Amino acid sequence: MLRINGVSKSYDRGATWAVKNLSLHVQRGEIFGFLGPNGAGKTTTLRMIVGLLPIDEGEILVDGYDVTKDPIQAKRRIGFLPDSPNIYDRLSGLEYVRFIADIYGVPEKQRIERTQRLLEMFEMTEAAGDLIKSYSHGMRQKIALTAALVHQPPLLILDEPMVGLDPRSSALFRRTMREHCDAGGTVLFSTHVLEVAERICDRVGIINKGVLIAHGTMDELRKDQDSDADLEALFFQLTETNIDETP
Repeated sequence: MLRINGVSKSYDRGATWAVKNLSLHVQRGEIFGFLGPNGAGKTTTLRMIVGLLPIDEGEILVDGYDVTKDPIQAKRRIGFLPDSPNIYDRLSGLEYVRFIADIYGVPEKQRIERTQRLLEMFEMTEAAGDLIKSYSHGMRQKIALTAALVHQPPLLILDEPMVGLDPRSSALFRRTMREHCDAGGTVLFSTHVLEVAERICDRVGIINKGVLIAHGTMDELRKDQDSDADLEALFFQLTETNIDETP
């Protein structure tokens, strides 16, 4: 579903590498956790995938479509939830979801059915008619995810989706990710909540200083490190081991 081949991104005219020679394959039907310390290159990578940042080197393919050469077809297959959803305060939640559905050309009947189902799932039906400026952070996250899912994207990209959410909302997000994959979709999400990643991800990748330093299932990571530790311990072991390495 998602192939990242030798992708690099630098800032300050090449003085600082945010991502260096990253290659990764995220398979259809899996939840893939993208982990790393602050400033490791996670958000930069996600923004390149969805077309918000240009790629310096390499290629990114979404369902076979190159995000640089065929950006419209690639973006049609992506639903994106950024770390801080910048959505329109003067629209109601329902108006915002309808606006996004229209951008993706979702037929009216399907839009209404999907919107109703998603709003019920996220317990947002009663608040859907209220202006977004009145929403809490958790409500903004849920209406943004509703909009990201309304066109049923094959690939769902989530950047720190559970930051600031209460336990119930976090549980809803986790359930939504699994249901999306069970229906044939794919989820790539970044998170600092390692226990959640260990519990729900089929595979994880760990990036540090712009370099992918490990990826695989928990069993594969443990085997590579000759350890039976949990993900948190493996994460600290790997990132400390690689902390002095430069891209």
